[in-house]
Amino acid sequence: MLSSLHIRHYVLIDSLDIDFPEGLLIITGQTGAGKSILLGALSLAMGGKADPSVISEGADSCVVEAVFELDSTLREFLEDNDIEWDGGHVTVRRVVHSSARSRSFVNDVPVNVQFLCDLSSRLLDIHSQHQSLLLKDHSRQMSLLDHYSGNRELLENCAGLWREIQKKQGELSLKEEQLSRQNEDLEYNAARYSTLRDADLKPGELEELEEEHKALSHAEDIKTALGSAYAACNPQEGPSLGTSLNQARKSLEKASSYVPRLNSLAERLESARIEMEDILAEVEEENDRISLSRERLDAVEGRLSLLYELMRKFGCSTVQELVQARDELGRKVGGTEELEEEIDSLRASLESLRGEHLRLCDALASSRKANSGKFASEVRERLRFLELEKAEFLVDLQDSEPGADGSQTVSFLFSSNGTRPEDVSRCASGGELSRIMLCLKALMAGFSGVPTMIFDEIDTGVSGSVADKMGSMICEMGKHMQVFAITHLPQVAAKGKAHYLVSKSEFLGRNVSDISRLEGEERVKEIARLLSGSTISSAAVANARVLLEEQA
Repeated sequence: MLSSLHIRHYVLIDSLDIDFPEGLLIITGQTGAGKSILLGALSLAMGGKADPSVISEGADSCVVEAVFELDSTLREFLEDNDIEWDGGHVTVRRVVHSSARSRSFVNDVPVNVQFLCDLSSRLLDIHSQHQSLLLKDHSRQMSLLDHYSGNRELLENCAGLWREIQKKQGELSLKEEQLSRQNEDLEYNAARYSTLRDADLKPGELEELEEEHKALSHAEDIKTALGSAYAACNPQEGPSLGTSLNQARKSLEKASSYVPRLNSLAERLESARIEMEDILAEVEEENDRISLSRERLDAVEGRLSLLYELMRKFGCSTVQELVQARDELGRKVGGTEELEEEIDSLRASLESLRGEHLRLCDALASSRKANSGKFASEVRERLRFLELEKAEFLVDLQDSEPGADGSQTVSFLFSSNGTRPEDVSRCASGGELSRIMLCLKALMAGFSGVPTMIFDEIDTGVSGSVADKMGSMICEMGKHMQVFAITHLPQVAAKGKAHYLVSKSEFLGRNVSDISRLEGEERVKEIARLLSGSTISSAAVANARVLLEEQA
């Protein structure tokens, strides 16, 4: 339950610290006194939109702190989110700064707004003045029936599977689109791949061909130069250079017997002679290798021309890049098989997921069908208690396309006078909507597990004995949970275990709101005001005493 509320600088509330007991708690006050502000502050603490406009004039930030006392049912939820259990004491704090930045804490642990909203759904249920309009929302109607039927786990599993199906479907669509594009480009890519494949490309080939082309283009000059070099070392007349070097070596060796240091010169001459013979041998080999073949030159030029044309056509600067382009085209041409296998796997996975999803849809449908009659009967019983003696209330289930919440739609059908029921959103008056909503909330109180329920003028549009019975129904709910009732009806206000008054006053030139608990004569006067208006008559005071005594 909500045990206390602490507010600083929220709209017209400068500072508020108030405690709340269990049971039915009544909140009254003049129109415009700040009852909705109080509710707004609590909504902010529980994850509502943070807007800097709620900060009081002259303040830099506002703070709303709500303290709850809980049983152990929420312990696992909190500890799973790394929040200390602390014996069931849960403090929720929200701070909003003028910069529009907000911070949220649960037991002093920073949390995000989504977590606050999840926690809020487990701590309290707020019925605001406009929430009866939710009866026009068929998804809301389905949610009420599912809560009643205990379908929470089924719904979570169904929604989880539906999200997985949507994800897989998205992946499949992307793969199918990719395959379609590849098939459209297949013929074009196949032709380009064939061109590069038939070219029999070899990395480094271009450089080798260019070097060979240069040699072939100047073959005669090269052979002449090589011949001259060879002839210079091996003249036709006289000894060769090698013979001369060998004779010089022998002469130095002979002299080294007298001058030993000359032996090193002889060794160097021998090394020079051997090196010279190697050089001449390579010159001779190069001369033999150089071809004067015009056919080979034409072949090299043709190959170079092909490579240059391919590089231009495919936007490459090297043969290695052409090889990479060829391999990439090969993957595109031959990659459809792998892509088709991925598509087949996704389709099989989707079929399995859809089968499991349909099984859960069927389980939900069976549960809803089994519980809808009892649900409608309990609502009818409560409506007739609220003086709609001929009221009819039915739950109409229709098959629909599978989705996150199953494969059905639901409509609440209503008739106030026993005629054929129609959609509640089209046939119920304001007062009837209030009574229907209260009946649904009273029904929810038995199975929702939420410890605190707040009614913001749910009794709008009713009066007299109906108001008294609505008060009795709310009072009965207060025996099993904490219930706040913001009301203008004295019949409802008199039934509360505790009564709080929201008032507005002027402080330092500005209006401020406050809330205080009423006891004794103060409560009598407030109920009398609700009975008679701003001028409190003695008859109203006497009537107020009677109302309070009836609840004693």
